[in-house]
Amino acid sequence: MVDAPYQAAHISELPALVAPDGSTPVVFRGVRRRFGIQSFGVNAIVAEKAGDAAVEEHAEADEGGTGHEELYFVGSGHATFTVGGETVEAPAGTFVYVRDPTVVRSAVARADGTTVLAVGGLPGVPFSVSSWEDEWAVD
Repeated sequence: MVDAPYQAAHISELPALVAPDGSTPVVFRGVRRRFGIQSFGVNAIVAEKAGDAAVEEHAEADEGGTGHEELYFVGSGHATFTVGGETVEAPAGTFVYVRDPTVVRSAVARADGTTVLAVGGLPGVPFSVSSWEDEWAVD
């Protein structure tokens, strides 16, 4: 951990997180891990090609019972989100907030290099690192 009052890094400098079985179709960039953030979960997801997953289909209630609410921000490119069966077009600059952890969500890149920032946490509860993050290797 650095004692400087701030840190900065380009997305290309963030560690890529790789699923233990190598099965994930998305590239996670470990924002939380890179900066040592302790108060909330945050990762960047990069879909290299249009048609690739920008957010894997999931419900936060199904992932080890985290119950996180999530905020997604499309930083570059364009993504089409499906949230609870509804379609949301999200060009760069769009926020998509999913309060209910039981709602299934996913997104598909509509442009090469689509980057989505995902921020999550459990309301009113101190953050703890999700088990998947410790299980995934750093590339």
